Amino acid sequence: MAWDYDSQLLESVAVRRRRMRDALLFGVERARRTADERLGKLFAGIAITAVLCAGCVGWSFLQHTLAQQKAEEQEQRQRLEQPYEPPGPSVTP
Repeated sequence: MAWDYDSQLLESVAVRRRRMRDALLFGVERARRTADERLGKLFAGIAITAVLCAGCVGWSFLQHTLAQQKAEEQEQRQRLEQPYEPPGPSVTP
């Protein structure tokens, strides 16, 4: 029984603190939104933005790397396809 009273007391203190904080932060419109909701949305937005930016950077890096590899492969193919021509006698008029 004492345990229930303690948990009720702690919960009521937490509710009172939250209400006092909201009254201090928001004044008359304290019931509209709490600071926790706004901060949560702010951090969620920042996290989503960071993930999207990291994805864009990763995609760009991947595209650059693949284009570089493709260019190197083309260069190697061109080197192998070009026949070796030994220098011939020079003709002077």
